[in-house]
Amino acid sequence: MQRYPLNNLDSRRLLVAPSILAANFAELGNEISRIENAGADLVHVDVMDGHFVPNLTIGPPLVQSIRKLSKLPFDVHLMLTNPKAFVKPFADAGADNITFHVECSDNIEDTIREIRSFGCSAGLSVRPRTSADKLIPYLDKIDLVLVMTVEPGFGGQSFMADMMPKIIRIKSEIRKLNRNIHLEVDGGIDTKTVFMVAEAGANMIVAGTSVFRAAEGADEAIKKLKSAQIKLS
Repeated sequence: MQRYPLNNLDSRRLLVAPSILAANFAELGNEISRIENAGADLVHVDVMDGHFVPNLTIGPPLVQSIRKLSKLPFDVHLMLTNPKAFVKPFADAGADNITFHVECSDNIEDTIREIRSFGCSAGLSVRPRTSADKLIPYLDKIDLVLVMTVEPGFGGQSFMADMMPKIIRIKSEIRKLNRNIHLEVDGGIDTKTVFMVAEAGANMIVAGTSVFRAAEGADEAIKKLKSAQIKLS
């Protein structure tokens, strides 16, 4: 299977990854085509186990069924207590990048190695109440950091502006490493809050409701999100 790991994408560009959590699942194939045609850079797939977060979402079979519908990289976010056991199923289903949480119960470095063994890029996420200090020691081993700007579990939540110092801190540490590491932000991102997170140093934007349910259409929504492009190097 050909992979499109995220280290092939330039972290100096502002990239938009619409979350299919906000899509119409009855028309999921058409929804994915719609965002791809509208200029999305990735497809963000939220996976929840009902334990690590209070919600259940999709599994590997659905990812496998939609993989053939798009050439975009699949950015799979595992909100799971034990993500390592699910790396292979999601990699086999077509994930290009697999992100898991620093707060999980599995060994972090073992899980990163497991992800890389399938040719996927590896990401590490941090919840709002978790300090950046817990994640920073792993920066030299990953390709992406995902900062949650809502408590993970449900779409459509309000953006937490008090996460900006965390984004700024992590971006500063990324710059010290001089590596192509993406800084992704997820939660309450729309055409207004995107400027705040881009200014703080984020280059990858997860947006669900503000893209799939935009009154002006996905094309215009993605165009407005990308207008927040600033000097990100």
